[in-house]
Amino acid sequence: MNKKRRLEKILDMLKIDGTITIKEIIDELDISDMTARRDLDALEADGLLTRTHGGAQLLSSKKPLEKTHIEKKSLNTKEKIDIAKKACSLIKDGDTIFIGPGTTLEQLALELKGRKGYKIRVITNSLPVFLFLNDSETIDLLLLGGEYREITGAFVGSMASTNLKAMRFAKAFVSANAVTHNSIATYSDKEGVIQQLALNNAVEKFLLVDSTKFDRYDFFNFYNLDQLDTIITDNQISPQHLEEFSQYTTILKAD
Repeated sequence: MNKKRRLEKILDMLKIDGTITIKEIIDELDISDMTARRDLDALEADGLLTRTHGGAQLLSSKKPLEKTHIEKKSLNTKEKIDIAKKACSLIKDGDTIFIGPGTTLEQLALELKGRKGYKIRVITNSLPVFLFLNDSETIDLLLLGGEYREITGAFVGSMASTNLKAMRFAKAFVSANAVTHNSIATYSDKEGVIQQLALNNAVEKFLLVDSTKFDRYDFFNFYNLDQLDTIITDNQISPQHLEEFSQYTTILKAD
């Protein structure tokens, strides 16, 4: 494959997710690490992407790097349901919990809504989570206000942060766009800060991510894996990723 075709292929791959890793390029194009890096450097020089640690992000005025809520909902639905069921099984009667934004966490809200015999308190900055749980008779519900991010349905900013600082949780459940090395990342620094605060104020800290999020990158690293108690993921996680990330924290695979 000549250089022109390689560069076109890399851009096509970037347009799907907005981000790409060196490993993904090597696997897809069957080229060397050095060639992949040179191709990314050439595309960056042309102003078509920006290099990141281990990969690149697309620069485009037509397509945002962050997937919309609707786009995310259609991805890995079964895996997200399995993860939510596993997380739900860890929540006890009487718990006060935080649930962050994200489609996997919305599945957790649906699982909680359908559960009988448990009385819990839920604090969330996610409007979709709030709407799912709003008519539940067994859940005391609190929605954090603040600046609204329509693309994810989350409330962020100083108002949400100020209110959150005074709260304490038995458990906090957050999600992320990327898990790499000892860190978890998301697209928005404002959303990341809220999730960071919630995790810091929780006795037990849980990250809910499907297996496609491992060994990926995003803009804002908001927490270290070794500060978490547990990652809950689906049973499609590769043995390599299971071994690599288990060195930082406990990983539970959903059934």
